[in-house]
Amino acid sequence: MTTDYKSTVFLPKTDFPMRAGLPKREPEILAWWKEIDLDRRIREVRKGAEPFILHDGPPYANGHLHMGHALNKILKDLVNRTQHMAGKRTHYVPGWDCHGLPIEWKIEEDYRSKGKDKDAVPVVEFRRQCREFADQWIDTQREEFKRLGVTGDWDHYYTTMTFKAEAQIAREIGKFLMDGSLYKGARPVMWSVVEKTALADAEIEYHDHTSTTIHVRFPVIKPGNPALDGAAIVIWTTTPWTMPGNRAVAYGDDIDYVVVEPTEVAENSLAVVGEKLVVARTLLDDFKAQTKVTALKEVASLKGADIAGTVCAHPLRGQGYDYDVPALAADFATDDAGTGFVHIAPGHGADDFVLGKANDLEVPQTVGDDGVFYDHVPIFAGMHVLEDNMKIAAIIRDHGGLIARGKVKHSYPHSWRSKAPLIFRNTSQWFISMETTGLRDKALKAIDETRFVPAAGQNRLRGMIETRPDWCISRQRAWGVPIPVFTSKETGEPLRDQAVIDRVAEAFEKEGADAWFSSDPSRFLGPDHDPKDYEQVSDIADVWFDSGSTHAFVLESEDEAWVDLPWPAQLYLEGSDQHRGWFHSSLLVGCGTRGRAPYEAVLTHGFINAEDGRKMSKSLGNGVDPLEVIEQSGADILRIWVVSSDFTEDLRVGPGILKHAVDHYRRLRNTLRYVLGALDGYSASEALPAERMPELERWVLHRISEIDAVVRQCTHDFDYHTMFLTLHQFCASDLSAFYFDIRKDSLYCDAPQSDRRRAVRTVMNTLFECLTTWLAPICCFTAEEAWRARNTGEFDSVHLQAYPTIPAEWRDEALAEKWAKIRAVRRVVTGALELERAEKRIGSSLQAAPTVYMSAAEKAAFEGLDAAEIFITSGATLSEGTGPDAAYRLPDVAGVACDPTPAAGEKCERCWRVLPEVAVGDPICDRCEDAVSGLVDAAE
Repeated sequence: MTTDYKSTVFLPKTDFPMRAGLPKREPEILAWWKEIDLDRRIREVRKGAEPFILHDGPPYANGHLHMGHALNKILKDLVNRTQHMAGKRTHYVPGWDCHGLPIEWKIEEDYRSKGKDKDAVPVVEFRRQCREFADQWIDTQREEFKRLGVTGDWDHYYTTMTFKAEAQIAREIGKFLMDGSLYKGARPVMWSVVEKTALADAEIEYHDHTSTTIHVRFPVIKPGNPALDGAAIVIWTTTPWTMPGNRAVAYGDDIDYVVVEPTEVAENSLAVVGEKLVVARTLLDDFKAQTKVTALKEVASLKGADIAGTVCAHPLRGQGYDYDVPALAADFATDDAGTGFVHIAPGHGADDFVLGKANDLEVPQTVGDDGVFYDHVPIFAGMHVLEDNMKIAAIIRDHGGLIARGKVKHSYPHSWRSKAPLIFRNTSQWFISMETTGLRDKALKAIDETRFVPAAGQNRLRGMIETRPDWCISRQRAWGVPIPVFTSKETGEPLRDQAVIDRVAEAFEKEGADAWFSSDPSRFLGPDHDPKDYEQVSDIADVWFDSGSTHAFVLESEDEAWVDLPWPAQLYLEGSDQHRGWFHSSLLVGCGTRGRAPYEAVLTHGFINAEDGRKMSKSLGNGVDPLEVIEQSGADILRIWVVSSDFTEDLRVGPGILKHAVDHYRRLRNTLRYVLGALDGYSASEALPAERMPELERWVLHRISEIDAVVRQCTHDFDYHTMFLTLHQFCASDLSAFYFDIRKDSLYCDAPQSDRRRAVRTVMNTLFECLTTWLAPICCFTAEEAWRARNTGEFDSVHLQAYPTIPAEWRDEALAEKWAKIRAVRRVVTGALELERAEKRIGSSLQAAPTVYMSAAEKAAFEGLDAAEIFITSGATLSEGTGPDAAYRLPDVAGVACDPTPAAGEKCERCWRVLPEVAVGDPICDRCEDAVSGLVDAAE
């Protein structure tokens, strides 16, 4: 009778399914986390440990999540979970930025759709609607962030619009007021004529824009050099609308200039034969083409420095522009484009303003907040600076000033919210001085003391701080924290009184910042100041000041929920654009009020592009919705996508890339499933000490020691890409393709009490503990599912564990070197057997007993080992030498050859090895006979 040996083989068994079903399983895990209050337990289990606090950079509370949100929040979760696993105490308080233009713009859009006028609505009512809008989206985004698997103090999140937050922001502004660094001044700022407000650098984006260009004559009326007598300096500009604000022309000291006379011009040229014009020599050919001058003669040449002392007339002299226009040296004047001269409008450019101030030039007020010239502007009153440039050029032409007009397509600043082009506009604003209290030097010192990942971020932020102007913190909007300042009607100076600031903050803490708009000024001014003597500032603070102050009302809070948060934070993490945004404003607030940065380290990630490298956009239809990815594949797939790329650079995402993430996930899941199956019925009594284990198991322990070191170093370095690649490679190559492959025979067929099988199961138990904790920060749901397959306690979560402590004695470099040689030989054998299978000469590697040729060193590596077991063959012969010419070789494994000879004997019906000891009537090998007998004895 034929015996069925299947029941005697120890096949892996587990309820951990092969198919993940993440879209269904993940919400179930989230519900269990909520049930056991896991976020609180994560904090409590590390109570008293060294803190690692990542302070959350607040997203705007408007709209559903996009892939940028997913990348950012998953990275933050990786930081928190890895630091927790490393034994640190984490407490992640998520936050939201609620003030400012994005939300105000949404409410205004609603007004416009209903034909309502925002200015007709009481400001407190308008602010109430903004607050309600933000609240609605906070609740939505909070649930969406949770769905990503992000752990955090979701019941005690922060927003910039809570009363306490608004009060503290007012106090922070008050500190700059009291130390003298907050002042009111007029200077050009980036201005949106659509939104009628100044914008911060971080609210600006650049798009292609077509501008009208003009070449304009500035007649010399007082030459600084005889060669300029009777000539006209020619400027070129892409902003004709700035000509009414012109007060100077700039030249470069080292530029070579020429004085030329046109001798021939095209029929429609505006140049005049015989006139004398001054341009840069290197730009002469371009100048001729633009002005349609077909021939000219050079009258004189001179260096820029020779132009010093020259005075010109405005091209509209006699039409209300009768002032002198001096020629001034400027470093920013170049001969890269235009004419080598720059027309200077101090009210419409940063460089222009600085040059004008240095030379006592007037800074005229020419343009209103809506982009229309004021009534007092000669000729151009009522014209629009962005819509009427062709008219402006025509007027200059009609008065003899224009030489050429053209078009240029170039990168131009736009509002990131309205997408409208911006202008530089001279306005009265509130500024924080970079110099009065040494803020620039403090910030530069703080940058040098901060760790940046990647390191290039340090130079980027340092360069911005070194060159930035004073910080304009005022905005002409309604939804935000008002600048809590009163100015003297007599002197225009701000009132610097700490008691006033304290009263404002106290009111804000009780009623919110609406109190500024709804209260009589006497409430804040108190008994010492007569309200009739002061103007109440109506501007609100830049939202970047709001978010830059979050450390003050979160990390230094006395609220019971946040008392364990230290100041400064250990880490700030955002996209690389935040060097000019949140990192920047937080640095300035921290250094200005506390003398240092509110963070110890800064980590930046890149942006997200489509699969083909192009920017994602609705018009191209190449966007990816993270919520759809979660619904189709699960959040763990998104988390693997994040770590499978170097997130310090720009990332790509699309169907093909997400498919790779799914493939990576399956390998990890299959590894966990195999380990769980191998541990079916395992108990601690089976454990075998390392010193009694076979070499192969001790090699795996060595690899665990190496991986542990990489995981811990990557945790320190925030290098989750290397961490993931290392773990994935370990699972796919070291385990699945090597260790599991070799040891499945022992696991399935050895007697349960054999040392070899006990060693395998002991190592599998260690692998389970390591893999689940190492992978928990990455695949937070799947690691939990795997952990719970063996740990079913009521509150037993993998996320309450720590990285396992790995014994130092497991590290064995000599053993690793030896097994590197063995694996190289095995690759040759495996290649030979795959070829045999392809040629259908064998069906399984167990049908072979190859002869393998190698050097004495390689052969020595196999001493004391069963080569057939390692090759997964039924036998093996190792021989020194080069082997026959027909033997199989790999070009990258020198000196090793394999002759895949067939195994002799019969097939064991239990383990399937082909061995001479197996005979007809005795269908199993000796090893299997002992194992089966042991099972029978155990049963009896």
